[in-house]
Amino acid sequence: MSELDLSLARPILEGVSDTGANGLKLSVQPLRGMVTLRADLSNPTVAAAVKGAVGSDMPDVRKATDSVLWMSTDELLLLMPYGEGGAVAAKLDEALAGEHHLAVDVSDARSLFKLEGGAAREVIAKGAPVDLARDKFTVGDLRRTRISHIAAAFWQSDAEPDVFEIICFRSYANYMWEWLEESSREGSMPGIL
Repeated sequence: MSELDLSLARPILEGVSDTGANGLKLSVQPLRGMVTLRADLSNPTVAAAVKGAVGSDMPDVRKATDSVLWMSTDELLLLMPYGEGGAVAAKLDEALAGEHHLAVDVSDARSLFKLEGGAAREVIAKGAPVDLARDKFTVGDLRRTRISHIAAAFWQSDAEPDVFEIICFRSYANYMWEWLEESSREGSMPGIL
């Protein structure tokens, strides 16, 4: 097997960032390794395999850790440095031999965005049917839903200021970026932006 040439991998919109109203920072994140794991998430063998593969515990329902996102009742998305997805998928396959599962390197299938600042939750709320009130959606909370017309997942990864990360299919990255830019412009929401 030949060595992966990372110089050929480029995120769509590489290096793009913007500052919206009220100091809101928007950015396209560098490529990340990503592995989709489909399995019985209540199985302790699965939890041990995930911990062994990425060093993180299983998240609760609709939660995110630093490297594991709960995507559905039988699906996780594991995050790692770019170029490590194949090795992590193989490690999961080895640890889960004999268990019903699917581990697939999907590193090049998705794009990752970050919103930082006090208006971040208001921008996301414009397009996502989710209660983003500060007492309802906090650090570690994750939703897999739609933002505008795009299938996406987002989670709050930090507070003070609010930091949200959004992931969507790479084929929609340009649309997502344009939507985020437009939704964060001065005057785009009465009284807030």
